[in-house]
Amino acid sequence: MARTVDAVVVGSGINGLVAAAYLAGAGWSVEVLERNEQAGGAIATEELTVPGYRHDTFSSWHPLFHLSAAYQELGDALAARGLRYVNTDEQTTAGIGPEQAPVIAYRDPGRTAEGLLPADGARYLAELERLGGRMPAIGELLSLELHSGRAVRSAFGLARSLGRREVAPFVSEVILSLRGWLHRFGGPELARLYTPWVLHTGMTPEQSGSGFSTLAIAGALHAVGLPIVAGGASGFVDAISRYITDHGGSVRTGCEVTEISVCHDRAAGVRTADEEVLVRRGIVANVTPTQLYGRLLAPASVPPAVAEEAARYRYNARAGAQLHIALSEPPRWRDERLDTVPLVHINDGLDGVVLSCAQAAAGLLPARPTIACGQPTVLDPSRAPDGGAVLWIQLQEVPYAPRLDAAGEIDVGPAGWDDALTSAYADRIIARLAEHVTNLPEAIVGRRMLSPVELERRNPNLVRGDIYSGDAELSQSYLWRPLPSFGSHATPIDGLYHCGASTFPGAGLNPASGRIAAQQLLGAGRSRITGWFDKR
Repeated sequence: MARTVDAVVVGSGINGLVAAAYLAGAGWSVEVLERNEQAGGAIATEELTVPGYRHDTFSSWHPLFHLSAAYQELGDALAARGLRYVNTDEQTTAGIGPEQAPVIAYRDPGRTAEGLLPADGARYLAELERLGGRMPAIGELLSLELHSGRAVRSAFGLARSLGRREVAPFVSEVILSLRGWLHRFGGPELARLYTPWVLHTGMTPEQSGSGFSTLAIAGALHAVGLPIVAGGASGFVDAISRYITDHGGSVRTGCEVTEISVCHDRAAGVRTADEEVLVRRGIVANVTPTQLYGRLLAPASVPPAVAEEAARYRYNARAGAQLHIALSEPPRWRDERLDTVPLVHINDGLDGVVLSCAQAAAGLLPARPTIACGQPTVLDPSRAPDGGAVLWIQLQEVPYAPRLDAAGEIDVGPAGWDDALTSAYADRIIARLAEHVTNLPEAIVGRRMLSPVELERRNPNLVRGDIYSGDAELSQSYLWRPLPSFGSHATPIDGLYHCGASTFPGAGLNPASGRIAAQQLLGAGRSRITGWFDKR
């Protein structure tokens, strides 16, 4: 027999969990159904290498969550349920290249500017100040359904505040590429510091919008630093799951949804391998468009034009990979200032990053890949045994199906990312790290590389190893994400809403889409949720 609840959330990524928290907090009976044995989607903490070392599989850093409306509204309730963050008050990030001094960013913008040429430092501070004056309006737009009257009013309000002659220049800033933005600065320091950060948006330095996104990241690092969850990112999942269950909801794992059923053009329920769950009010799907329209909905339930658009949804030409390292002692950087920087990017500057992106998109293993080297134990020593450390390394310029090695050093066989290739590429990353870290590889006691194929196997939203669940090109962003006809969180099916990295505002640990979907499901007339929930 089928059970009936108010709402079902398909998938337990950050947006699915946030949507469920809002629905449960409003008094709805809600179930989150997750295919994996652990909830969290791209948030997990595991002993991936050796016992006692806790690694954040997938994501780790939570500045976007801290900037979100969801954190402002739910943060106290989550803290009461055990969520605790640790953060930096000094250095946030650094960029270093071959035979170059590192460029370091601090929470204090003025101190960051001191590491630039004088004219560059003054321009950098001026651009941050200008961005800061606009961020309240921009932040509001990023937290709204763009296909809504409220978003239109907010956009008109921003336009009025800018003035008639400033609207076009502002739009030009928003679509500016990172290369275009960096052209304004005379020295190479900002390129070394911030070019790798554009990869964390899913874009390349030459894509439209990458310049504004990178400046926004710089502002976010100054504003909120690089918070991580004490004890591991899974602490976030534990806290929000408790919130959901405390309010009468449930989070069920090992429970894969095989179909979303539709009756009279309205979402009626979901089916799993062994049961059917009917819904009184609606469904939120935290999945990719290709899963939603190509697998979960019957073809007869989807308008043909929408099905065609979903089939054309594009994933990134580059894939991602991760390398997790357990160390017997903290890394000793040749420049000891980096010993306490939470996230260091090893890169060859603007042109080097562009080249590595192009190599990966062409199916080549990059010869000199950009390395995002996170040092979580700088902020949270509890993640390793006494005296030890962990490194969280993200690689965002790898091919899903490699054909050749750009350096001509690694034999790429027909099997693709098998154990031999994965190990060989991990060796390349460690060798590049060792150019800057004096106690590598000697201090390594364990390592585990997650190839693009393994990332996809662990999380089906990471299609072809795309860790951002969709190309962030301008034509597939903003009003057009996920689909040109449905660039919103509503779907053609009444009562079915869509959230996650494939939807606006896009990837990253940004819970906006889950909050938007919940708001829409709760009722179009309710534009604010603050104050509805028990914050005990």
